[in-house]
Amino acid sequence: MSLLLMKEYFLLQQKMLHRKLLDVGIPLWAAYAIVPIAFVLLSYYLFFKTEFAAYIYVFTALSFVAELSEPKRNDFLKSMFGSSDYAIVRMLENLFLSFPFLLFLAYKGLFLFVLVLGLLAIFMALFNFNTNTNFTIPTPFGKKPFEFAVGFRKTFFVFPIAYFFTIMSIYAGNFNLGIFSMIFIALICLFYYSNPENKYYIWNFSTTPKMFLFEKIKICFAYFTLLSLPILVLLPIFFFENTLILFGFFFLCQIYLTTIILAKYAAYPYEINFLQGILLAISLMFPPTLIGIIPFFYTKSVKNLKPILND
Repeated sequence: MSLLLMKEYFLLQQKMLHRKLLDVGIPLWAAYAIVPIAFVLLSYYLFFKTEFAAYIYVFTALSFVAELSEPKRNDFLKSMFGSSDYAIVRMLENLFLSFPFLLFLAYKGLFLFVLVLGLLAIFMALFNFNTNTNFTIPTPFGKKPFEFAVGFRKTFFVFPIAYFFTIMSIYAGNFNLGIFSMIFIALICLFYYSNPENKYYIWNFSTTPKMFLFEKIKICFAYFTLLSLPILVLLPIFFFENTLILFGFFFLCQIYLTTIILAKYAAYPYEINFLQGILLAISLMFPPTLIGIIPFFYTKSVKNLKPILND
């Protein structure tokens, strides 16, 4: 009976995924053909560009896996399955989501990273993230806008890891590892803008679309600077000759955060669709394309926000 229930559950998840793909404008043929090809190409590009690709790969995979640890979702699964079946379902989910990353790491011969990612995926399935407590993790961010306050509470555990990489870069005399720690923080922050909010939270700004976008970008700039401050302070002390490079990467991260904000509202009230995802991927591979992509997203964002905000 439990095996049949598991089968029905995974078939339901597949149907829900298909429906979500169609809702955001991704044809199923593209999901099963183009998306895997794009994943492989981006993986090759990442490993070509940086020696820390394997670390980025593992953290990216785990960030996706962490999304499956949402407390309400797990409470629902526990009500469907017994404790042993629940653990099996969660491990299968995590391993399935990690599988493309595991496969490519194995192809590259990085079997230690395969082992680490696989074990961490299983561990995260067994670990109970649902702590029934009224304790709220404090953040250095305000409630308006909400993205950083909400996102920080979900990902607070990754920032000590990023700062640890910064310390290790100083200890090992490896400036590139310090740059990676800042890029890692930027990647985490990008996920904060992945989901559209209720129209009320936009209307609450009571301003024009242009000022709304400016305010969002300005606050993102300030909060990302705050999270990057230990890196921006420490690295110039020990790698003074690379200070300009450090701040160059810092501003590039800010530009990509600006792009994701504009992409979010260019798709509003829906999630970022297939076309916008492709444009974002292109901008990551070829940063000069941002010259055209940013104005395109900005124009679409203003148009989508006009019915909600006063122009």
